[in-house]
Amino acid sequence: MNLFSHPEFDHHEQVIFCHDPATDLRAIIAIHDTALGPAAGGCRMHPYASEEEALTDVLRLSRGMSYKNAIAGLPLGGGKCVIIADPHRPDKAEVLRAFSRHVQALAGRFWTAIDMGVGPEDADVLAEECDFIFARASQFPAGVTASQFTALGAYTALRAGVAHVWDGRDLQGVRVAVQGLGGTGRELSRLLHEAGAELVVADVSQAAVDAVVEACGAAAVAPEDIHSQDVDVFAPCAMGGVIDDATVGEIRARLVSGIANNQLATPEHGRMLRDRGITFVPDFLANAGGVMAAATMIYSAPTLEASRENVLTLAGRVTAVLEQAEHEGRTTTEVAEEIARERMDAARG
Repeated sequence: MNLFSHPEFDHHEQVIFCHDPATDLRAIIAIHDTALGPAAGGCRMHPYASEEEALTDVLRLSRGMSYKNAIAGLPLGGGKCVIIADPHRPDKAEVLRAFSRHVQALAGRFWTAIDMGVGPEDADVLAEECDFIFARASQFPAGVTASQFTALGAYTALRAGVAHVWDGRDLQGVRVAVQGLGGTGRELSRLLHEAGAELVVADVSQAAVDAVVEACGAAAVAPEDIHSQDVDVFAPCAMGGVIDDATVGEIRARLVSGIANNQLATPEHGRMLRDRGITFVPDFLANAGGVMAAATMIYSAPTLEASRENVLTLAGRVTAVLEQAEHEGRTTTEVAEEIARERMDAARG
């Protein structure tokens, strides 16, 4: 692997490869930009097929965190970390503790939190030997997690997208295909159902599908068919890269707005969506609710109500991006990234 010529390398400030022989820890921390403040981003634990795949993921995710934190108005830079491991391994706690010591060594330059494979209780394990962990279970009242704010933000963004595409329409009767029913996907489904949306859902876990079908009256389809359903909105809430050469032409929805990171395999797929008349809410904007609520713990002591009100400001941010993109004939991702970069450049200046 050649880091500096890697296609996803974007002038990252630091990329750190971490190892612990006692636990066979293999992890990567990527700090993309700290112009606005210390880098902040989640810790993902996933059994990547290769180190190359893990590096690609962490480079893309960390850049996305810079854009997300900037466009959300947070005084934070962007970073991300990945642990190359099965999150169900029996010695997970020891692996997390070993990794947390690498984060501690950065002395606050990078803060990390929950992500795929690392939940709020795991974040408390990370915090046993590291001072720079947020979104811990112990930081929220019982029954409340940062994931719920992520889902609230995604719901807010999707609702703003629907209002933009259909001239003020609410969610009553809107058909939404939800791909991925993890914690955030299930919570998003619940919020959409309560707002009167009709759901089509898919997940690799049949138990997760059955739960949402029962709770929300959703229709279930095979995971490989969810993107091509005859719906109004497609909400990707699983892994990234789901909109690619094979799927982009099969999407029948007029709006794509979901929780997954890096939904577009390449920027060209965003242009292809635009050319087909499909509006795309940039993922780093749609899924910003969790960091908007939880990362404030890094520099303040917010109340739950204040966090919720902050997340709801996503509606205005999404509407502004969609309107500007439409007016200028550009993709929504180009516009959102430009807004984020301008804020980071102003901080550097």
